[in-house]
Amino acid sequence: MEILVYGTINSISLALMGLGFAMVYGISRVPNFAHGALYIICGFVTWILLRKAGLPYIPAVFLSLGINGILGMLMYRFILIRVRGMNISEIISSYAMGLAILEGLRYGGFRGMTYTLPVFMEGSISLGGVPVDFHRILMMVIGLLLIAGLWFFTHYTRLGLALQGMAQDERAALMLGIDSDFMAMLSMGFGAVLAGVAAVTILPLGNIVVESGYHVLIMSIAVCIVGGLGSWMGAFVAAFIIGYAQILTVVFIGSHFQMVVAILAIILTLILKPSGLFGQQKELEERV
Repeated sequence: MEILVYGTINSISLALMGLGFAMVYGISRVPNFAHGALYIICGFVTWILLRKAGLPYIPAVFLSLGINGILGMLMYRFILIRVRGMNISEIISSYAMGLAILEGLRYGGFRGMTYTLPVFMEGSISLGGVPVDFHRILMMVIGLLLIAGLWFFTHYTRLGLALQGMAQDERAALMLGIDSDFMAMLSMGFGAVLAGVAAVTILPLGNIVVESGYHVLIMSIAVCIVGGLGSWMGAFVAAFIIGYAQILTVVFIGSHFQMVVAILAIILTLILKPSGLFGQQKELEERV
């Protein structure tokens, strides 16, 4: 039961981490390597609004999510739009922005274990004899509702259908009057908001440290590669595969091997099935 319960919790947290990265790449085909930085900056902004500005918790969370979304759109509007379509330049540019944000925070004094966010709910409950705190249960609920909400948004709203059309065939979307750059900018904004949602739900379980940004980026890349780049559902399924693999590793080997599991998942996927579990590209095309 411990493996089942905590494997599910770990899987949902990985899905929350990788969903924004998968959405941005799926729509705009831009690999956002600043994803981990957006995750951390949302946590720090929430902490500043909560501790320094004195805002209540819920308004501070929503305001920080809005700031994160605007920052993501500005990243695309002023930098990534200039290198879109140049794969290596996209990776270098987005990673450079993320590196500048993370190391800028470290240089600005945001280091150490003193920055924490309060949990949403105090207390715990027993699930099948396994004690689980309310915050982790609420995190699972938020993750599942977010995934269901995104599916509804992309299938039953005008903007969501435009984003889905952009993801399926950009040229056809352009012929139908959809502005690809505007959609790509919106996807960066949505991806930044999703990174922020992951931050405000996961970071209360620990401390806000710059190193977490690099960890989240690696885990997001692992989830998206195993699931298949461009596939949101693939990222969700891959999160459960890697999540349970990590928990089994902690139980039978040791907690310090969790990151090794993610790296091995990336390597094995690229060797055995380069397109991932639900990738839409053919392996032959990827090899070429």
